[in-house]
Amino acid sequence: TVMFVYLLFNSFYFKSKKIEYQFGELLCSVFPTLILVAQMVPSLSLLYYYGLMNLDSNLTVKVTGHQWYWSYEFSDIPGLEFDSYMKSVDQLELGEPRLLEVDNRCVVPCDINIRFCITSGDVIHSWALPSMSIKLDAMSGILSTLSYSFPTVGVFYGQCSEICGANHS
Repeated sequence: TVMFVYLLFNSFYFKSKKIEYQFGELLCSVFPTLILVAQMVPSLSLLYYYGLMNLDSNLTVKVTGHQWYWSYEFSDIPGLEFDSYMKSVDQLELGEPRLLEVDNRCVVPCDINIRFCITSGDVIHSWALPSMSIKLDAMSGILSTLSYSFPTVGVFYGQCSEICGANHS
């Protein structure tokens, strides 16, 4: 009987302490969940908004990175595709920047939404327009998309920001 009374007393004593801790455990579970839900709602709305921006484009340009050049294909204009190679030092004219000037420039209009679909034909590349703060990785088998509207008319030099070989473009 002494053992029974001891067990009965301990079970009620520790059970009452468990109830005190249950509120703390509940608070430590519910509070972080509410924080995550509060972060999830604006994130999903922005994700939905940017998804709609990609769908609402006036021009689509497919950019494919190769060792050691870029290929451009305008999907909305049939038959308009070309390769863009860096000019060698002996091909440069006075005033043209070394390692940035190409033989065929990709010319796009300004003030319209342009969707760039970027991929790679061989190794990992990184299509970048530093003056516009644009940089997107190009990987073989993966199609990365970017919507952009150029605010001004001008020449914006692009480059590969990934070391893809000796003559990376």
